[in-house]
Amino acid sequence: MDSVWRRSVLVWRMRNGITIVLGEADRRRLDALVADRNTPQKHVWRARIVLMSADGVGTHAIMAQTGTSKTTVWRWQARFMAEGVEGLLRDKTRPPGQPPVAEDRASAVVAMTLKPPPHEATHWTTRAMAKVAGLAVSTVHKIWKAHGLAPHRWRQFKLSNDPTFAEKLHDVVGLYVSPPAHALVLSIDEKSQIQALDRTQPGLPLKKGRGATLTHDYKRHGTTTLFAALDVLRRGVRAQHAAPSASGIHPLPQRPRARHPGRQARPRHPRHYTAHKHEKVRAWLDRHPRWTLHFTPTSSSWLNAVEGFFAILTRRRLQNGVFRSVVDLQAAINRFIGEHNQTPKPFIWRADPDAIIAARNRGFQALKSIH
Repeated sequence: MDSVWRRSVLVWRMRNGITIVLGEADRRRLDALVADRNTPQKHVWRARIVLMSADGVGTHAIMAQTGTSKTTVWRWQARFMAEGVEGLLRDKTRPPGQPPVAEDRASAVVAMTLKPPPHEATHWTTRAMAKVAGLAVSTVHKIWKAHGLAPHRWRQFKLSNDPTFAEKLHDVVGLYVSPPAHALVLSIDEKSQIQALDRTQPGLPLKKGRGATLTHDYKRHGTTTLFAALDVLRRGVRAQHAAPSASGIHPLPQRPRARHPGRQARPRHPRHYTAHKHEKVRAWLDRHPRWTLHFTPTSSSWLNAVEGFFAILTRRRLQNGVFRSVVDLQAAINRFIGEHNQTPKPFIWRADPDAIIAARNRGFQALKSIH
């Protein structure tokens, strides 16, 4: 009888008044909770506390293995002693420390938030609103979160005023979606004034528990301008740098001209920054009728496919880069373009032009109703 009792029940005395009595049925159930990958983590470490306590593991060892505090270990030991396994799976309800904010006060906070603050500031802060409304900062934060308000956040926008916006939009999107047969479609633009920024002190590399660091100040070593052409079909990028001269005149890249499919030539271009407007560029295009320019609407650079590549270049290579000279900057950009061209993918346009036009119209209507 004694041997059977020892196999079925294990009694381990903890601090005064706490005794863990774990039967076989309870042990099987706790082991199942720990082993089940769908068990909530809070139930897992509660079960582990009881299992280790029943196995004679000390409080400090339980704390280390479960990542909990001493009072937490004691709390769930006492809960199991009083209520068994069911007590581990239930969270006791607690009355709120303060009654919820009345609906009229919350509405007043929302109404004030939607208007400019009376003091010299561009937007409300939680502390400023809490002071005016007579509420806690945490309460203002909860009200804002419940109503989807974030006064500190701003979204930039620009609506195109181009009178031929819809016509140009359909024209450019048509080139992306259904390019002419045997045609080379290139998305061309320049990324100007790319700064070669060096840091005043070397930063620290990424390590576990700490992100990489960069000094907030920097040294300028000059700028470069990148002219790039993105092949829409293959998404490969051809690019050339042009450092600004003292007179402000910039040499254009030598753009490819398709003689027939699979063969390209490099025509000469006049040295000027506004490539598509300069009279010499227009004259060159008149002498080469196989080239046709299709313009995006004004203030719609997002429609130009190469702008997406420029965004990737900025985010992945330039934004946190350290460059000790313009040559160093240009070499890094060239290496990035070379790696990009190793695995190019076709550019795929997915947005509906009619939906874009409708969104633009709604934007103008909203601005007109407010201003």
